[in-house]
Amino acid sequence: MPQRVLLIEDDEAISEMVRSYLVKEGYEVETAFDGDAAEKLFHRGGAYDLVLLDLMLPKRSGSDVLQTIRRDSLVPVLIMSAKDSDVDKALGLGFGADDYITKPFSMIELAARVKAAIRRAGYAAVGVPSQEAAPVQEKANIISLRGLTVDLDNFSVLKNGEEVKLTAKEFQILGLFVSSPGRVYTKSQIYNSVWDDDYYGDENVINVHMRRLREKIEDDPSKPEYIKTLWGIGYKLGDVLE
Repeated sequence: MPQRVLLIEDDEAISEMVRSYLVKEGYEVETAFDGDAAEKLFHRGGAYDLVLLDLMLPKRSGSDVLQTIRRDSLVPVLIMSAKDSDVDKALGLGFGADDYITKPFSMIELAARVKAAIRRAGYAAVGVPSQEAAPVQEKANIISLRGLTVDLDNFSVLKNGEEVKLTAKEFQILGLFVSSPGRVYTKSQIYNSVWDDDYYGDENVINVHMRRLREKIEDDPSKPEYIKTLWGIGYKLGDVLE
């Protein structure tokens, strides 16, 4: 059964070019040309394996569409945009996007990123944990930190008894640290473990996900206690195990 892709792009020429190429690669592709149509199609179209999303859309912005998708699904989202600033990347990734590709891009690169995003997704489009998470699950079930409880089997986090909603990648990053307390991880090791892909030195993806994770679990993200930074080396779990 072919993997299903939802392509959300308002430029019809770009949309047709991408759709045609992905269809030749064996994907089933459905298209939407504005934010309102995208949201309607996403909710009535069944489970998708990946969403390709342009940020600049009529009627409803790509960022709004992304937030709507993330309220209901952990399907991998790959942002396509002509905007190349760190602000735009942080905006997309901070709302839960899994990857970012800047226009213009080659079809070969896009197809490679689509394949990688689907392969490395921590969850399927319907939100069921994939087998990628199994190695982490085997190490422990529930880990108690100071004020934080991490349930590796059920992919849940509680802070002072209240649920903390993490994206799949944020949970995998946290799971990496709590499963190996005392170990220092470089950015390359984090990327290889969580994204299951080679690291080419693009720190933006790691930085954005780490910042968003800290905003959700730390009392003071500017002075993190759960995940410590070792400047010039990487990150490690702080002295917070109970």
